[in-house]
Amino acid sequence: MKGDYQDLVDEISALLGAPATLENRDFRLIAFGAHDSDDDLAMDPVRTRSILTRQSTAAVRAWFEAFGIARATGPVRIPAAPDAGVFRGRICLPVRYRGIVQGYVWLLDQEPGPGPDTLAAAMEVAERIGVLLAEEAKAGADLSREFREVLTAGRGWQQDMAVAALRLALGPGADGLHAVVCVEPWSGEAPASVPGTAAVCTVPRPGRGEDGGEARGAGAGTGGPGAETSGPSAVRAGRKAGQALAVLVRLRSAEVLAPALGVATRLLAGGSAAAGIAEPRRGLAALADAWSEASAAAQAAAAQPRFGPVAQWSAIGPYRMLAALAAADPAGDPATRVLLGPAHRELARTAELFLDCAGQAGRAAAALGIHRQTLYYRLARVEQLTGLDLDEGEDRLLLHMALKAARLYG
Repeated sequence: MKGDYQDLVDEISALLGAPATLENRDFRLIAFGAHDSDDDLAMDPVRTRSILTRQSTAAVRAWFEAFGIARATGPVRIPAAPDAGVFRGRICLPVRYRGIVQGYVWLLDQEPGPGPDTLAAAMEVAERIGVLLAEEAKAGADLSREFREVLTAGRGWQQDMAVAALRLALGPGADGLHAVVCVEPWSGEAPASVPGTAAVCTVPRPGRGEDGGEARGAGAGTGGPGAETSGPSAVRAGRKAGQALAVLVRLRSAEVLAPALGVATRLLAGGSAAAGIAEPRRGLAALADAWSEASAAAQAAAAQPRFGPVAQWSAIGPYRMLAALAAADPAGDPATRVLLGPAHRELARTAELFLDCAGQAGRAAAALGIHRQTLYYRLARVEQLTGLDLDEGEDRLLLHMALKAARLYG
């Protein structure tokens, strides 16, 4: 099965001589036709917002649904509604499969507009889209168990058996190019339908926090100079294992990650903090490694806002190595462990920012908003607690790595 929605949307655009937009039944954008018109009115605010934010507003949705599009079996003409932000009329082609609406194809209405034969041809293409949407939703829901086992089976024969089962379930598409996406934290069950995906499941999140509590929010530390942050110890105290959402996304090219980015962005709208995307891989044998990459990228996005909210494994720099080290040694280094407790939150924050500033006391003091002597006092306390000498490069490296790793698995 190959969900090539873009080609089908382009086919409808060519048939009707106007750019088409495909949304799922929740009004989230899946694909859109190219806009090459000289008429600026062809890009009205609703279409522009849908393309840029991947979704429509509640007012727009309510206006469209009032015309019975969820029940319609043929094209529906919808007039403009400036109060709802709809400045141009629409033609809606319901996308159905076995009587159940799967999504909608949208076109701006114009005079004289397409004739009945052209609209009928476009509806035939919409039916093909409906089949693909239904099949992908079914595959994603049905394969959650097989997908989860591949990601959690570990090494050896159990992994080989899990991969074989998933390959059999996916069919010919199993040997194609895929990207694994991690969205965390994720509450509740995996969604029954995620357009454009091959499989979806929930997986326990890695973590080593002892204190439980709610997952880390936007107010926790960022680790950058001058940032409003409560430091790695706050991250450590605030995180819990919980679960993440794993998504397997088919790709057409290793250089074009737009499908994975689109899926991650849509899923984050549900309230999750961050998402990560692994390096693309062909086939299924390395999915467990891809999941480790995607999970580390999501954690880096949560720890460092400059990476997120959707981070690619290839873009997180030193966090690639830090993630591997932290996973291999969940307890952390004994010299730095005491500093990461909640009692020394301000000291940990001071030490991290000092090291982020390459050991430049003036920069660090200014970023923290404290006197330089206060900075020296705090750094002396860090040395007393850890036994490390911050005049030594290797001790600085150890402390810096420990503080950054705490953001990933704290």
